[in-house]
Order: sequence, then C-alpha cells, then structure tokens
Amino acid sequence: MLIILTFAAVVAIVFLIMFLIQLRRAAAEGAKTLAEMRILIENLNGLDKIIKDKLDDVGQIMEASKKTVHNLSEASVFLTTRILSPTARYWPVIFPLFSFLWKRFRKKKEKKNG
Repeated sequence: MLIILTFAAVVAIVFLIMFLIQLRRAAAEGAKTLAEMRILIENLNGLDKIIKDKLDDVGQIMEASKKTVHNLSEASVFLTTRILSPTARYWPVIFPLFSFLWKRFRKKKEKKNG
C-alpha cells in the first residue's frame, strides 16, 4: 500500500511540476504578447491622429467645393437669364456673321504665315 501511495504521490508531483512549467511558458508568452499589443496600440493611436487630421483637411476641401459649386451655379443662372436669353433672337444673325469673319481671319493668318 505504501508503494501505491508513493507512486501516486510521485505521479501527482510530476504532473504538478509539468503543469507549473507549462504555466510558466504561458505566462512568458503572455508577457511577450502584451508588449507587442502595447506597441500596436501606440501605432494605432498615431494612425488615428493622422486620419483625423486628414479628415479635417477633407472637410475643408468639401466646404470650399460647395462654395465653388454654388458660385458656378449663380454664374450659370446669370449667364442664361441675363445674357443668353435676351440675345437668343439675334443668334441666327450673329453666328453666321461670326463664322464668316472667323474664316476670313484664318485665311489672312495662313497667308501671312505661308
């Protein structure tokens, strides 16, 4: 009976020693992982700051684009309502005259250069 108890105690101690060795290895790996996680968290914080700065820049660009589009819209409305609509009845006369004068100008320019 003493041999059985001794054998059981040896088995229990060996199992306990193997468990403690494995626990020690797991703790060392956990410490390495924790150190790597700290580095990654610092990198992510830096990346987050860079992204927020870029988003602020994009917001400013969007506001400037909105203003530009608004101004272009106003200019387009002005051109169509104040300039093109009142002169629309004269375009059938103006356009052929302009085309004729443009062709004559090009011919003179070709004669000078040629």
